[in-house]
Amino acid sequence: MTPTLAQLENIAALCERRWDFFYTRSKLASDPVYQAVVKEIGQTDLPVLDIGCGIGLLAHYLRTCGHTAPITGFDYDKRKIASAMDMVVKSGNQGLAFSAGDARTGLPDFSGHVVILDILQFFTMEEQNTLLAAAAARVAPGGKLVIRTCLRDASRRYKITVLGDYLAKMTFWMKAAPTAYPEADQFRQVLSDSGLKVEISPLWGGTPFNNHLIVAQR
Repeated sequence: MTPTLAQLENIAALCERRWDFFYTRSKLASDPVYQAVVKEIGQTDLPVLDIGCGIGLLAHYLRTCGHTAPITGFDYDKRKIASAMDMVVKSGNQGLAFSAGDARTGLPDFSGHVVILDILQFFTMEEQNTLLAAAAARVAPGGKLVIRTCLRDASRRYKITVLGDYLAKMTFWMKAAPTAYPEADQFRQVLSDSGLKVEISPLWGGTPFNNHLIVAQR
């Protein structure tokens, strides 16, 4: 299912802050990652752990697409988690839970699908590998680890992505500047060693960014 513009407006209307409203409306309408996640996990009954969930847009998008399994959001930014919890109350959606924490120091106990969107660049390479292994350990049999990230290479898209991440820091949407961008072989090695089958494909959509979708299945 692809949500209508009216349904996306309804998600945006859950936001208390004016900036969040306009960001959400634009993000959901233009970013291909949400439909990519729905395609990978939207028709299954396994619960979902969204690492780096922000204000919980993926959870509400999945609900709008008919996904009814429990969804747990986890993010470093306490302000965004507070907004996510407020949005759940306004939406009336059931089975959504959000908590604040640093993925560098541990993840919630969990078994199901795991999603990591657009946060790996804020970790060192060692921290990325630790997080990937911890996330893989939480993928249930038949489950998937779904990641969207920029891959480091020599392309113009890569340079634009780096610039965009620094702008996000300057506007205070992100709390940190990028630290390191992963390479494709890093995912193949770490996730294969964790017992997952790895597939990597471009996920540019209509954006100028060097984003790729990594799907690792147990």
